[in-house]
This record gives sequence, C-alpha cells and structure tokens, in this order.
Amino acid sequence: MDVDRYGMDTITLAGSLQSKLAAMKAAGFTQVMLSARDLVDDPAGEAAAIAAVRASGLRVTGVQVLRDFEGLSGHLHAYKVDVAKSMLTMCHAVGSRVLLCCSSTSTHATDDRDHLVRDLQKLAMLAAPLGIRVAFEALSWGRHVNEYTQAWDIVQRADRSNLGLGIDSFHILATHSEFDLLDEIFPEKIFLVQLADFMWQELRSPEERINTARHFRVFPGEGVHSEQVTQLVRKLEEIGYAGDYSFEVFNDDYQQLPLPMVVGRAHDAVRWLVTHVSRGSLLPWTRRPTPTVMPPV
Repeated sequence: MDVDRYGMDTITLAGSLQSKLAAMKAAGFTQVMLSARDLVDDPAGEAAAIAAVRASGLRVTGVQVLRDFEGLSGHLHAYKVDVAKSMLTMCHAVGSRVLLCCSSTSTHATDDRDHLVRDLQKLAMLAAPLGIRVAFEALSWGRHVNEYTQAWDIVQRADRSNLGLGIDSFHILATHSEFDLLDEIFPEKIFLVQLADFMWQELRSPEERINTARHFRVFPGEGVHSEQVTQLVRKLEEIGYAGDYSFEVFNDDYQQLPLPMVVGRAHDAVRWLVTHVSRGSLLPWTRRPTPTVMPPV
C-alpha cells in the first residue's frame, strides 16, 4: 500500500492551524483532513487560514463536517442549505474535493427515505458546480441512518455521481457491522475512509458510544480492535478501494501533548497498519522512542 494515501485530521492536534500543518509536513504526511473550525477560528482570519493551507504543500483530503442536513423541513431545511453553501464555498477555497456529511441526529428529522434521498440529491447538486464530492457517513448514533449499509442504500437511491460514502472504522466497530457487506458497494463510490481505534471492547450505552467517539479514540494499533481495523482496511483493498485513508482521532489526552509526539504516533500507526495489512497477520505493536521535550531556557 502507498503510504501517501494516509493522512490525519487537524482535529486530533492542539495549537494553531499553521503549527498543525507544519508538524504533519515534518512527520512526512502529504495530505490533511481539515476541520472547518480550524479555518474559521484562526486568529488571523479565514482568508489567512486558507492561504496557510495552500502554502503548506499538503493535499487536502477533505473538509468536515456538515451535520444534521437531511430530513428537515421548512425554515430548518432552509437554514441547513445556507450552512451547506457556506461550507462548500470554504471547501472549494482550500482546494478540497470532498465534503464530509454525517447522518442526522436531529429529533426534527423525518425517517422518510424519499425525503432523505431528495435532500442529499440537493446537496450533491449544490456541490457539483464547485467540483466537490459529498461523502455521506453513517454516525453510529444517527437518528435514522446509523449503519453504513443504510447510508449506501440512500446514496444508491439518490444516484448522483458526486455523492458517495464516507466510511469510519469507529462507527462500524461500534455497531458491530459486518465487513462482508462491503462486497455490495462499488469501490469508486467510497469517497473517504476514516480510521481510529478505541481502548475498550464494548460500548454499553449510546452515551458511552458518543463520549468515546468524541474524547477517547486512539490511532490504529493502539487500541483493542487492532485486528478488526486491519481486516477492514484489507477488505476495502480487496474490493478495489483506491482512495484516501485519514486518521480521525478525537482524544483529549492528545490535545495536551506536544505536536511532535502526536504526529509521531500517527506516523507510527501508518507504518504499523501498512505492514500488517500487507502481511495479513498481526505482530506486536512497536513504537520508536518518544522524544524528550526539553523545558525552555
């Protein structure tokens, strides 16, 4: 596997956008998944943040995340369409070809599949003139769409060339979804794959699932689901997926560590994953020594 197909998300790191981009580049990454918040929260302004991304030399994997878009009506729908337009404009400005859209968790969203399909068709239509593809991802706590097979059904029914799937290993592991069902998906309709592991076997409640997803993910190879993450990547490769992988690791501890340490762990995770996917078996996790951080003088 080509290591350049792996990137990481800015949301994993603490600090300014510019420092995150520099740390990723120094660690050998060639692409970055951008959190929209990193762009709009930049102290120098959104235009400066966009310029920093373009000057970094990193290819933008995608921008995340448009939430709670599908299934709304009236003024709520109009409001979300306006938000989507703004995010698509931002996505285009940084040179991203993918916008991630997560399945709705809103209590105001309908479960009518025809309605959901129409909304995603509209989103794809808005994205098309900008050359942007929409990756629709099933959140494991989504109100009506919480498994990737359900998201795939909607994508198929919407039938738009720039609408496809976003796959997230956390949500697949959380719902115990079967990997074999990936055989039914056209690999060219998978627009993005996000990878993460976590540290305990079971998520006993929806609240624990959400809390783990937002605060306690770890890089592939660091958690207790290493075998499953490896099997997922191997399965995706077998069906012909040739797109990008990004480490989406929400972790409060990593937000308190120096950037070189965290991007070093991410770089190690790439080596570990590529090695084990190629070998077809797991070996013990090995990591280079953590660099010593000297106090300022």
